[in-house]
Amino acid sequence: MPQDTFTIRLLSRELDSVLRGGRINKIGQPGREELSFHIYTGRRALKLIVNANAAECGVYFTEETRENPAVAPNFCMLLRKYLSGAEILSVSTPGFERILQFRLHCVSDFSSCERMLVVEIMGKYSNVILTQEGKILGALKTTSLDENCRRTILPGVDYVSPRPQDKVSPEDLAALSALFSPLPEGDLARFLFSRVAGLAPCTAEQIVAAFRGGDFARHVRDYIFSDEVSPCILCRDGVPVDFFARSVEGARPFPTISEAETVFYAKKRELRALDGLRRRLAAAVTSAKKKQEKRLAQILEKQRECSDCEENRVKGELITANLYRLEKGMNSCELPDFYEEKGATRKIRLDPLLSPSQNAQAYFRRYRKQKRTLEILVPQEREVRNELDYFTGLLTAVSVAETEKDLRCLEEELYSEGLLKAPEQRKKKNDPPSECRRYEHGGMKIEAGRNNLQNDRLLRSAAPEDLWMHVQNYHSCHVLIRTGGNPVSEQTLLFAAGICVRYSEARAGGKVAVDYCPAKYVKKPSGAKAGFVVYTEFRTLYAEASEGEELG
Repeated sequence: MPQDTFTIRLLSRELDSVLRGGRINKIGQPGREELSFHIYTGRRALKLIVNANAAECGVYFTEETRENPAVAPNFCMLLRKYLSGAEILSVSTPGFERILQFRLHCVSDFSSCERMLVVEIMGKYSNVILTQEGKILGALKTTSLDENCRRTILPGVDYVSPRPQDKVSPEDLAALSALFSPLPEGDLARFLFSRVAGLAPCTAEQIVAAFRGGDFARHVRDYIFSDEVSPCILCRDGVPVDFFARSVEGARPFPTISEAETVFYAKKRELRALDGLRRRLAAAVTSAKKKQEKRLAQILEKQRECSDCEENRVKGELITANLYRLEKGMNSCELPDFYEEKGATRKIRLDPLLSPSQNAQAYFRRYRKQKRTLEILVPQEREVRNELDYFTGLLTAVSVAETEKDLRCLEEELYSEGLLKAPEQRKKKNDPPSECRRYEHGGMKIEAGRNNLQNDRLLRSAAPEDLWMHVQNYHSCHVLIRTGGNPVSEQTLLFAAGICVRYSEARAGGKVAVDYCPAKYVKKPSGAKAGFVVYTEFRTLYAEASEGEELG
């Protein structure tokens, strides 16, 4: 993101025009490296976010409400002590640095003074520092007195600006002219970024793209110090890539840089929270799935160990049929095998401590034990494979979920299945069941389950003539077309089938087979897992994933 001096300089002008004369009414610290200031400007109340996190460093307005910790951190308490009720005199940038300075007039019952809140927007080195008369009163991030420390940031120490970059200042036209005389060959934007101070790579690219010939050094200076502002956010596939102070092709425009930052970071937080929730749900399901896979491996190993049970029965019968040939103390014997071709023999090991009859009974006991084990393992294997199939379906649903609501519905299912431990406050609630996805096409209502619980509720609520859909041979959501007894057009069938494909394992596979039939032919077996059904009298059509818009 271009939190470079070029952007911060323009942002400071916006903040100064909006906040000058405003008063700080409330200060909070909702995150470890994030501060919030509630400011009344005389016309309206604003909430300003100051973020020193490496991934989100910036200063912008927001209307988002975030909960503050029960006990305020030390720096937040310090700011409340010194800045509550303070008047904002100005917002500026010192020189050409990635720093915002909030000059504040602070009045208490016994004194009146001027303090400075310094916001250094420098990626992982970002910081927020409160100073008075050049002395540090406190900082969000302090440093030690280590000799190797670049600068000391501790209360009572003189505030020292960050060490300037070893680059040419864009304010120095003579130095710029010397740098670009002649123009270097190769990647000019990369050269500009590496040799001129205060520019992000994307800003350097914009400067080069805007060059139309002539004096490049003067073009660079004029571009950087121009008052032209056309803020925008560039997105790819719905994901915000960056925000800019100047317009970029294909980007969404905004009235101010601050508003662009607000929307950009809000979307980034939303996507990060969505990704975090998705990972948490996937981890819970994957953990449960691994346990079942381990259990299945144990079952298959036991089945392998019992695979010779019939051979033990045959050996017992051969020994019984030839007792007269055997004596106690023998280690083995070779007997005619009447189960094989004429003349075939079978070598059988014997326990010399047992009589021939006892050896035969030992083989029969082993046979009966193995047979009972195999009989017990059959339903266990079926149960485990059903569980694995269910977990695979859950992982599919988690991966294709598009919104937080989709994931919250899946979270609800995981709570009900005991895959996630429900928080205490949730146990006390009696929330209504979550709603499924709803669409409309061709005058008909179409519903799709967000999780297996909703899939079951859809089937229970279906009229016999409603059409039920599911992707053939893949895990997918269940889709129901509420027909009301009326015929369904081919276009509506394809649209509904596309929704089914969209929320399935086969969403990226082009045209996919989708089965559909009247709901009266869909049955849920007794004791089956949520979402599992059997159906008959179905027909099949082929459809691609549909991008239908969900009803609010």
